[in-house]
Amino acid sequence: MTPFGAAIRKLRAERGVSQKEMARAIGVSPAYLSALEHGKKSEPSWELVQRVIGYFHIIWDEAEELQRLAGLSRPRIVIATQDLSPRAVEIADRLAARFSSLGEAELDRIERVLAALPDKPASDR
Repeated sequence: MTPFGAAIRKLRAERGVSQKEMARAIGVSPAYLSALEHGKKSEPSWELVQRVIGYFHIIWDEAEELQRLAGLSRPRIVIATQDLSPRAVEIADRLAARFSSLGEAELDRIERVLAALPDKPASDR
């Protein structure tokens, strides 16, 4: 499940809305909405996110957070390693191989390491 999918599911549960009801209201099929919630569809379009925001009457910070989560909800992530050092490629490969088995404690540690790194402009990545 992606962060955006989890957020939609939570909003639906809090408001007692079924996937079928929501799908009809925002103009998608129930199967598509289910796949989006479960991370089987790609990052939602800006237009779809806006329809979800409108459907739930979300404003300000909550709307910005939902948009942020949509941008973080790619079910398939690719790390381009062609210009990286052999060590960086090895670490990326090892992380990919073990990622699905990481527990919350390991994810917390990785998140702390990433949070401590300085932000890099997209052109430097």
